Amino acid sequence: MMKLLVTRPLPDAVLANLVEFELTVRSETHPLSHDELVGALRGYDAVLPTLGDAFSADVIGQVSAPRCKILANFGVGYNHIDTAAAKAAGILVTNTPGAVTDATADIAMTLMLMSARRAGEGERLVRSGDWEGWHPTQMLGLHLSGKTVGIAGMGRIGQAIARRCHFGFGMRVKYFNRSAKKLDFPAEKVASLSDMARQVDVLVVAVPANPDTKHMIDADVLSAMQSHARLINIARGDIVNETALIAALDANQIGGAGLDVYEFEPHVPEALRRLENVVLLPHLGTSALEVRVDMGRMAAENLQAFRAGQTPPNVV
Repeated sequence: MMKLLVTRPLPDAVLANLVEFELTVRSETHPLSHDELVGALRGYDAVLPTLGDAFSADVIGQVSAPRCKILANFGVGYNHIDTAAAKAAGILVTNTPGAVTDATADIAMTLMLMSARRAGEGERLVRSGDWEGWHPTQMLGLHLSGKTVGIAGMGRIGQAIARRCHFGFGMRVKYFNRSAKKLDFPAEKVASLSDMARQVDVLVVAVPANPDTKHMIDADVLSAMQSHARLINIARGDIVNETALIAALDANQIGGAGLDVYEFEPHVPEALRRLENVVLLPHLGTSALEVRVDMGRMAAENLQAFRAGQTPPNVV
């Protein structure tokens, strides 16, 4: 029987799809350590890794002729896995696209609304006991309806966000992407990210994380944004230069930000945490039971196909 390591606890409904494997479920909720990563490649036929399990080129290179032949990633993002090194070592990598699209788009909208309407500040005020009651100029925010949203990265998730913005809030949509997209709603492709930043009220980061997108949102892009504009990141933390963002927020250079991911996650700098004009969520993008079950089902389907000698449906 094929030995499978699941690197963190998953819902029971997911594990029920893996009964044909000799299953080991690691009880810890933090990512694998270096020694655990090496041991996983040496001791298991298959691994179901999760966010932060850093199967880097260095780790993979330390294991000659790894026993593991498939890393069935639990999630659509796989920047924690060096796919080139895995391929060179004869290890297949799969992911779970589709299952996360709507949930992640919903979190983007949550952050947009919370930032624009200053919901985080408002809740903190009520909880403090210092709220003195309604008045006409209290905590005035940005009205989203009819505004312009810019989407950096028009893949599945970017399109799902854009649809919500256009059909739900009547927003104009602009996007920055390597290629033009055939869409079922009006949207304008902008050639330059900085140009798009100048034109929009909300800039949403929805590109995959890779060496080309690291620090895509830098001081230059932030300085191009309008003073009332909001930056929303639901992709990966290192796409945004966190130091530059803190500086922009601290100087009130932009209207605010909403973040679900962080450059050095789970570390969030105190300088960011003390700012009132940023909404901070603990990577909730896919945190709904049915979504996590769907992700697990897709990972299981990839593993089952591999076990049967077939090409898994979601090879990256």
